Amino acid sequence: MALGDISTLLVWGAATAFTIALIAYSVALARVADAASREHRAARAAARQTRLAAREAVGAGGPSSLVVPADGPSGAEPGPAGPVLPAATGEGQGGTAAATARSAATGIAGSTTALGIVLLLVGIVLRGAAAGRWPTANMYEFTLVGTLVASVVLAVVQRRRVVPFLGVVVMGIAVLALVLGLNAFYVQADAVQPALQNYWLVIHVGVAIIATGIFTVAFATAVLQVLQDGRETGRSHVDHRWNRLDGLRRPLARWRVTGPAWSWLRTVPPARQLEALSFRLNAIGFVLWTLTLIGGAIWAEQAWGRYWGWDPKEVGTFVAWVVYAAYLHARTTRGWAGRRAAYFVYVGYAVVLANFTVVNLFVSGKHSYSGL
Repeated sequence: MALGDISTLLVWGAATAFTIALIAYSVALARVADAASREHRAARAAARQTRLAAREAVGAGGPSSLVVPADGPSGAEPGPAGPVLPAATGEGQGGTAAATARSAATGIAGSTTALGIVLLLVGIVLRGAAAGRWPTANMYEFTLVGTLVASVVLAVVQRRRVVPFLGVVVMGIAVLALVLGLNAFYVQADAVQPALQNYWLVIHVGVAIIATGIFTVAFATAVLQVLQDGRETGRSHVDHRWNRLDGLRRPLARWRVTGPAWSWLRTVPPARQLEALSFRLNAIGFVLWTLTLIGGAIWAEQAWGRYWGWDPKEVGTFVAWVVYAAYLHARTTRGWAGRRAAYFVYVGYAVVLANFTVVNLFVSGKHSYSGL
């Protein structure tokens, strides 16, 4: 069997391992949600019993100081932190739900993630050996290496504290990327055109891939940050009227982030910690993306005799750089934090993905090296 075929089999194996990890993280998240929901219901029942006991004592002529203020109108949901359990502020908080997060499911998820990383790494190495070059010359290879980087960054982030939600998002993106790569982007391992036979293929494209992988984990962290921020502050868009679309809002009200369905958010770090983690990852990714721009300009001068030519790929890369630069600037000098900062992350990651897919597949230019 040829090395290229073995590489493809290993990539399929990595996709399978990541799929198992995705399922395991989903099971862990479901268990956390179930445990948090039980604690939420138990806390509400205890608060209700306390109020009833206090009212009976008052009715029997007991001291009025026994009266416990109600936490809202009858049947109303408790506030974002609940009547008893505090919001998660670190390890060990969240009671049974936090303990459930460290279940066998997370162990399986971590093991299969590591297995997938090993299989994918070997598959990439064999792909390079089969082609006789560095394996970052087309969309298929970019997808493989980018998925590898995102998975490694996730594994590093999860070593200190396992957060199943991050595993679900990143592994979901990884599985989707590998399946798309194998079914839509795949090309035979072969030599590349003369313009790509350069050491800048390793430096320029390699750095861009690493940055994309880091941006992926930062995006997942920003999503969780917004959810946690909404619960901590009691902000939910379904709590307010949607004017003409209010009929659509009502069925969604039971799933508002401040409700019991999202009680598992008490088991994850607070929004400020998640925002800090997202900021650090995006700062690292931004530095690498800056090097991507600089390296690309130097390579363009060597290959085409100019540093910048407004090629669609160059423009897309520059737009992504501007978005992330605006995010870092607003975050560090303008005091932008919370949701406003996270929305920059969403836009930046969307531009990065569009630059990789839309520009490569549908826009012609000097960077049309998708291989498809």
